[in-house]
Amino acid sequence: MKRASIIMIVGSLCLLGLFAFPLWNIMLGAPQYPDPLGMNIHITGIQGVSEFDLQNIDGLNHYIGMKTIPKADEMWEFNVFPIVIIAMVILGLLLGGLGFIGKIDHRYFLGWFVLMSVLGIMGMYDFNLWLTDYGSNLDPHAIIKVINEDGTPMTYKPPLFGYKKLLNFDVSSMPATGAWLMFIGMTLTLVAFFIGWKSKQSSSSDTNHKPATP
Repeated sequence: MKRASIIMIVGSLCLLGLFAFPLWNIMLGAPQYPDPLGMNIHITGIQGVSEFDLQNIDGLNHYIGMKTIPKADEMWEFNVFPIVIIAMVILGLLLGGLGFIGKIDHRYFLGWFVLMSVLGIMGMYDFNLWLTDYGSNLDPHAIIKVINEDGTPMTYKPPLFGYKKLLNFDVSSMPATGAWLMFIGMTLTLVAFFIGWKSKQSSSSDTNHKPATP
């Protein structure tokens, strides 16, 4: 159980990578931009991949009526997400420490994994809602208006995950380093659960096969 607890602690600490690396990355490439424009979405705000990327993206968005990229203080998520991550790290360290001294068993590690998974799904759902609003809630007085074949206004929602063609732009949306560190951390906590489970099964087996003393 001690080995499982150490893995649980290491897995929890991996989440701190979200404070150093971006969670998600969106890139926009087009013939007039040989060096693609990009946004790195951190849990504390949005930054350009290069120095003037956000400025250039906002300039392009202005013509088709999209909102400017929000500042950190304009979205509640950038205040709440860091608190949630810190809370989950602390909870993971607490569970790992209690497991190390034998106060709790491996089932609590699975509980942490399930809770973090639910929070992750909720975060992705919220991110998709923002992308939908960002790409479809357009200024009716925009300079450029593109109409679909059915007569409805074209939307410019970037994909949540993968690739999409928007006018002459190739748009890709992928997990970044922070997301992969979070995924590794969550995987380690799941590994900790299985190691703890196997350890308990082994201990129970040894107890059942222990010869009775006369």
